[in-house]
Amino acid sequence: MSGALLELKGVTRAFGGLKAVSDVTLSISRGEILGLIGPNGAGKTTLVNVITGVHPATTGRVLFEGRDITRLKPFQAARAGIGRTFQIVQPFPELTVIENVAASALFAGAAPSMRAARAQALERLAFVGLADMAERNAATLTLAMRKRLEMAKGLAMRPQLLLFDEVNAGLNPVEIDEALRLIRAIAASGVTILIIEHLMKIVLSVCTRIAVLHHGELIAAGAPKDVVADPHVIQAYLGKRYAAGGSMHA
Repeated sequence: MSGALLELKGVTRAFGGLKAVSDVTLSISRGEILGLIGPNGAGKTTLVNVITGVHPATTGRVLFEGRDITRLKPFQAARAGIGRTFQIVQPFPELTVIENVAASALFAGAAPSMRAARAQALERLAFVGLADMAERNAATLTLAMRKRLEMAKGLAMRPQLLLFDEVNAGLNPVEIDEALRLIRAIAASGVTILIIEHLMKIVLSVCTRIAVLHHGELIAAGAPKDVVADPHVIQAYLGKRYAAGGSMHA
């Protein structure tokens, strides 16, 4: 790793009187896979939305490669090198699989033409194992295929940082194993990853570092083995059964 790619400095996001994210200071180093965990409603997706410009920080700063991106709009954040997937997968149903990915390549990945965008899209689809589905209507894909389509769309943005929001939700164990293989392959290609995930077995198997949110506040960040042994994390999220070695699925 060669220094911080993304830095959050005292980031707060309030909706009226409610602070969904409160005074979060966190950095993501180049080349790492950071797991973001915490109870439902902890502020995980809100934090991703702050990073990507969907809900700009109320106070604090977001720096990407040392540049202040706090006020960038989502399309500007995407063009700056920040890609994302969404927890609820919603491809453009009237478009084919390759057209969905080409749209990301064209509008966020700076592809110079539709022909170039389609070529890039086919590369990304081959990477995630959907090349043979390229001309199918996106609405016909299974959930697991739509998740892989989301990955391909994210990669088509040519990101330096890729944010995965519950990419494994709803998948069976075989599909999860395939998703983890893809995540590791994406990281090996040089893309830095932040992943929101509930299954601790997945977090511990793929993440190089973990950050924990609780009631919008960052309560722990560090090596996986240290974070899961933190009493505050056990109390707020993992529970005593996990701490005793009972369940890997928090």
